[in-house]
Amino acid sequence: MLIDLQITVDNEEHLPASQAFHRWAKATFAELGKDDKVELTIRLTDNNEVQQLNRDYRGQDKPTNILSFPFAAMPIDPLELQMAYAGDVAELDVPFIGDLIIATGVMEAEAVEQGKTLYDHYAHITVHGILHLLGYDHSQDDEAEVMEALEKRILAKLGIANPYQ
Repeated sequence: MLIDLQITVDNEEHLPASQAFHRWAKATFAELGKDDKVELTIRLTDNNEVQQLNRDYRGQDKPTNILSFPFAAMPIDPLELQMAYAGDVAELDVPFIGDLIIATGVMEAEAVEQGKTLYDHYAHITVHGILHLLGYDHSQDDEAEVMEALEKRILAKLGIANPYQ
Protein backbone atom coordinates (compact mmCIF):
# COMPACT_ATOMS: atom_id res chain seq x y z
CA MET A 1 0.00 0.00 0.00
CA LEU A 2 1.27 3.41 -0.95
CA ILE A 3 -0.04 6.39 0.97
CA ASP A 4 0.99 9.84 -0.16
CA LEU A 5 0.74 11.71 3.15
CA GLN A 6 0.62 15.45 2.54
CA ILE A 7 0.87 17.77 5.54
CA THR A 8 0.16 21.44 4.93
CA VAL A 9 -0.22 22.66 8.52
CA ASP A 10 2.61 24.34 10.39
CA ASN A 11 2.25 22.45 13.66
CA GLU A 12 2.69 18.69 13.18
CA GLU A 13 3.10 18.00 16.90
CA HIS A 14 -0.33 16.39 17.42
CA LEU A 15 -0.53 14.53 14.11
CA PRO A 16 -0.28 10.73 13.96
CA ALA A 17 2.84 9.27 12.32
CA SER A 18 2.58 8.03 8.74
CA GLN A 19 2.88 4.45 10.05
CA ALA A 20 -0.41 4.90 11.90
CA PHE A 21 -2.24 5.85 8.71
CA HIS A 22 -0.77 2.76 7.00
CA ARG A 23 -1.88 0.54 9.87
CA TRP A 24 -5.43 1.90 9.79
CA ALA A 25 -5.65 1.56 6.01
CA LYS A 26 -4.28 -2.01 6.04
CA ALA A 27 -6.76 -2.99 8.77
CA THR A 28 -9.62 -1.63 6.67
CA PHE A 29 -8.62 -3.61 3.60
CA ALA A 30 -8.01 -6.75 5.68
CA GLU A 31 -11.48 -6.57 7.24
CA LEU A 32 -13.03 -6.27 3.79
CA GLY A 33 -10.88 -9.07 2.37
CA LYS A 34 -9.64 -6.70 -0.32
CA ASP A 35 -6.23 -6.53 -1.94
CA ASP A 36 -4.34 -3.64 -0.35
CA LYS A 37 -2.05 -3.07 -3.32
CA VAL A 38 -3.49 0.39 -3.84
CA GLU A 39 -2.45 4.00 -3.68
CA LEU A 40 -4.27 6.85 -1.98
CA THR A 41 -3.53 10.37 -0.86
CA ILE A 42 -4.20 11.61 2.66
CA ARG A 43 -3.90 15.38 3.00
CA LEU A 44 -3.81 16.90 6.49
CA THR A 45 -4.66 20.54 6.13
CA ASP A 46 -6.31 23.51 7.79
CA ASN A 47 -10.01 24.20 8.20
CA ASN A 48 -9.98 26.95 5.55
CA GLU A 49 -8.86 24.62 2.76
CA VAL A 50 -11.42 21.99 3.75
CA GLN A 51 -14.17 24.63 3.97
CA GLN A 52 -13.34 25.83 0.46
CA LEU A 53 -13.38 22.27 -0.93
CA ASN A 54 -16.59 21.48 0.95
CA ARG A 55 -18.20 24.61 -0.51
CA ASP A 56 -16.93 23.95 -4.04
CA TYR A 57 -17.73 20.23 -4.23
CA ARG A 58 -20.58 19.69 -1.77
CA GLY A 59 -22.26 23.10 -1.60
CA GLN A 60 -21.68 23.34 2.17
CA ASP A 61 -19.82 26.48 3.25
CA LYS A 62 -18.28 25.07 6.43
CA PRO A 63 -15.31 22.92 7.35
CA THR A 64 -15.85 19.23 8.07
CA ASN A 65 -13.57 16.58 9.54
CA ILE A 66 -12.92 14.71 6.28
CA LEU A 67 -13.70 14.87 2.60
CA SER A 68 -13.36 11.78 0.42
CA PHE A 69 -12.77 12.03 -3.31
CA PRO A 70 -12.90 8.57 -4.91
CA PHE A 71 -10.91 8.18 -8.11
CA ALA A 72 -12.99 7.45 -11.18
CA ALA A 73 -10.96 6.42 -14.20
CA MET A 74 -11.67 8.33 -17.36
CA PRO A 75 -12.84 6.13 -20.22
CA ILE A 76 -9.89 5.70 -22.55
CA ASP A 77 -9.75 4.08 -25.95
CA PRO A 78 -7.84 0.80 -25.35
CA LEU A 79 -5.98 1.15 -28.66
CA GLU A 80 -4.77 4.65 -27.74
CA LEU A 81 -3.71 3.38 -24.33
CA GLN A 82 -1.86 0.44 -25.84
CA MET A 83 -0.06 2.70 -28.30
CA ALA A 84 0.83 5.19 -25.57
CA TYR A 85 2.38 2.53 -23.37
CA ALA A 86 3.56 0.20 -26.17
CA GLY A 87 2.45 -2.78 -24.12
CA ASP A 88 -0.43 -5.03 -23.28
CA VAL A 89 -3.34 -3.00 -21.92
CA ALA A 90 -4.39 -5.95 -19.76
CA GLU A 91 -1.09 -5.67 -17.86
CA LEU A 92 -1.65 -2.03 -16.92
CA ASP A 93 -2.76 -1.48 -13.36
CA VAL A 94 -4.18 1.76 -11.98
CA PRO A 95 -4.30 1.16 -8.23
CA PHE A 96 -5.09 4.76 -7.19
CA ILE A 97 -8.36 4.80 -5.21
CA GLY A 98 -8.67 8.49 -4.31
CA ASP A 99 -7.95 11.34 -1.93
CA LEU A 100 -8.82 11.95 1.70
CA ILE A 101 -8.65 15.55 2.90
CA ILE A 102 -8.66 15.93 6.69
CA ALA A 103 -9.15 19.23 8.56
CA THR A 104 -6.77 19.10 11.53
CA GLY A 105 -8.54 21.92 13.39
CA VAL A 106 -11.93 20.23 13.15
CA MET A 107 -10.35 16.95 14.26
CA GLU A 108 -8.84 18.54 17.37
CA ALA A 109 -12.11 20.27 18.33
CA GLU A 110 -14.20 17.12 17.77
CA ALA A 111 -11.86 14.93 19.80
CA VAL A 112 -12.22 17.30 22.77
CA GLU A 113 -16.02 17.61 22.32
CA GLN A 114 -16.46 13.84 22.05
CA GLY A 115 -14.05 12.99 24.87
CA LYS A 116 -11.74 10.82 22.74
CA THR A 117 -8.05 10.85 22.15
CA LEU A 118 -6.98 12.65 19.01
CA TYR A 119 -5.18 9.48 17.86
CA ASP A 120 -8.39 7.41 18.14
CA HIS A 121 -10.37 10.08 16.32
CA TYR A 122 -7.86 10.14 13.45
CA ALA A 123 -8.06 6.34 13.27
CA HIS A 124 -11.86 6.45 13.07
CA ILE A 125 -12.04 9.21 10.49
CA THR A 126 -9.34 7.61 8.34
CA VAL A 127 -11.15 4.26 8.32
CA HIS A 128 -14.42 6.11 7.61
CA GLY A 129 -12.86 7.97 4.68
CA ILE A 130 -11.30 4.85 3.17
CA LEU A 131 -14.67 3.11 3.30
CA HIS A 132 -16.09 6.05 1.33
CA LEU A 133 -13.31 5.66 -1.26
CA LEU A 134 -14.32 2.00 -1.58
CA GLY A 135 -17.97 2.86 -2.23
CA TYR A 136 -19.55 2.74 1.21
CA ASP A 137 -21.98 5.51 2.14
CA HIS A 138 -24.21 6.56 5.01
CA SER A 139 -26.84 8.73 3.35
CA GLN A 140 -29.56 6.13 4.05
CA ASP A 141 -30.15 4.51 7.45
CA ASP A 142 -29.48 0.97 6.21
CA GLU A 143 -26.22 2.09 4.55
CA ALA A 144 -25.18 3.92 7.71
CA GLU A 145 -25.75 0.77 9.81
CA VAL A 146 -23.53 -1.30 7.51
CA MET A 147 -20.80 1.34 7.39
CA GLU A 148 -20.82 2.00 11.15
CA ALA A 149 -20.70 -1.74 11.92
CA LEU A 150 -17.64 -2.09 9.67
CA GLU A 151 -15.97 0.91 11.30
CA LYS A 152 -16.57 -0.50 14.79
CA ARG A 153 -15.19 -3.94 13.83
CA ILE A 154 -12.08 -2.49 12.19
CA LEU A 155 -11.39 -0.13 15.08
CA ALA A 156 -11.95 -2.88 17.67
CA LYS A 157 -9.29 -4.98 15.94
CA LEU A 158 -6.99 -1.97 16.27
CA GLY A 159 -7.77 -1.71 20.00
CA ILE A 160 -9.87 1.42 19.58
CA ALA A 161 -13.23 1.86 21.32
CA ASN A 162 -16.57 2.26 19.56
CA PRO A 163 -16.52 5.86 18.25
CA TYR A 164 -20.31 6.12 18.32
CA GLN A 165 -20.69 5.75 22.10
